[in-house]
Amino acid sequence: MDFYSPVLSFYKTTLSPAIMKILIHLAICYSVILSYIPGCGSAARPSPSAVNDPDQAADYIPRSVSGIFLPEGYKRSALPASAFGYYLQNLKLKKDKTVYLFNGAKKPNQQAQYAVLDMSVGARDLQQCADALMRLRAEYLFSEKQFGQIRFPAGDGTLISYNDWLKGWRYKLSGNKLIRVPGKPVPCTRESLLKYLETVFTYCGTSTLPASLYKKPIMEMQPGDVLLKPGAPGHAVIVMRMAENENGEKIYLLAQSYMPAQDIHLLKNPAGSRSTPWYVLGNDQHIQTPEWTFYTDQLYGWK
Repeated sequence: MDFYSPVLSFYKTTLSPAIMKILIHLAICYSVILSYIPGCGSAARPSPSAVNDPDQAADYIPRSVSGIFLPEGYKRSALPASAFGYYLQNLKLKKDKTVYLFNGAKKPNQQAQYAVLDMSVGARDLQQCADALMRLRAEYLFSEKQFGQIRFPAGDGTLISYNDWLKGWRYKLSGNKLIRVPGKPVPCTRESLLKYLETVFTYCGTSTLPASLYKKPIMEMQPGDVLLKPGAPGHAVIVMRMAENENGEKIYLLAQSYMPAQDIHLLKNPAGSRSTPWYVLGNDQHIQTPEWTFYTDQLYGWK
């Protein structure tokens, strides 16, 4: 009403009370109408592509990884629709930023994540750090119908193959050796894929993951690549998306699971502003994430 006060004060001395009452009601109605017109009244919610202020972006949860704000001057890397990176950047995000453990409890540290992937974690303490990366890789290959490529080496070198799983072969430990035993064939469904992955998660991890990867220079990073510290303790995160400015400078997003098994989530950059998820690609010796420090000689691509 402050906007209309000078006008109403003028007419109040010249018009009757009845007419004044009508004018006041008209002014209120006009204000309400303006609030529903885009660009008028209160400010409209910025679209994901328009959000460049990290403080604004902190309160905005996009529908997918590709909707995460880009800093001003950057453009996303173009990828073919069949690429692993294209699959990753189009994964859906949960509306809630809370990270939950496999048992339904909240993760004690809720400060590491920028957003949470809308992907199951399972009911067992299996899908931890390296397991989450193998899950994403397997889900991508499954979506591309590359079923023969879904295979991961166990610690003793045994190849745990999804194709063999479909044919009925199962895996069990005999002494220090993983052996195949005959079982019942199953159809090629996401249910059978997830059941197969439980076996993979049981016998594979950060120490076995290098057998599925090859080392590469940090400046050759691509979406889908992995930062990995093998062993126990070890950790692994995955490059979810990249962008580049006109000067050729690149930035990237990282995602992880952790111990115990938990929702896969995109990480904040603790070296950036309070809410940015973007990391700057460079030859710095170390890459500091909220819960682990990686080094530039720990980048890998998938074989």
